[in-house]
Amino acid sequence: MIHQFKLIGLAIAIISFASGIAGCTTQTQTNAETPPAQTEVQTAQREPDVVYVPTPQQVVDEMLTLAKVTKDDIIYDLGSGDGRIPITAAQRYGARGFGIDINPERINEARANAKKAGVTDRVQFFQQDLFQTDISKATVVTLYLLPELNVKLRPRLFKQLKPGTRIVSHDFDMGNWKPDRTVKTKEGSTIYYWVIPKEIPANLR
Repeated sequence: MIHQFKLIGLAIAIISFASGIAGCTTQTQTNAETPPAQTEVQTAQREPDVVYVPTPQQVVDEMLTLAKVTKDDIIYDLGSGDGRIPITAAQRYGARGFGIDINPERINEARANAKKAGVTDRVQFFQQDLFQTDISKATVVTLYLLPELNVKLRPRLFKQLKPGTRIVSHDFDMGNWKPDRTVKTKEGSTIYYWVIPKEIPANLR
């Protein structure tokens, strides 16, 4: 009986030791894969909601034109990818921009692109979950997500954004929230445009 207890105790010790090694290995890999510069802004550790597909530059230009962006605007691009929307807004209109993306590779790419474009004084990119990001300072919000994600995001837009804030989405609408304008581009894309109303319609509350 004593020998049995000793064997059981030895087995538990071996399992605990092995678990400890596995835990240390996982932590080391996570730290190594996370760029040190991003640690202060990370708010999420989950897979991206959508596969990254960049918005064509011609569509970016039309989105910003439709939103009537000026130097006084603050743009939040949710799911910012390589950063081309905030960067273009800063270059062409002098607007300030913030890009939000959950993928650290995209954030690094966007920051490099902003530096190359010479607009790092006007745009910033953060690795964050767009469903947790404070967007209350935005005057323009740009999107290229999916229909179900737009609908999921809609209550947050109504809650945080001031009346008059413009929202522009590439290719996907907001469900029951009908756009103020819809534009078809020469490239075959659709751009949807909304303005946050003073009062939320009863069917969207």
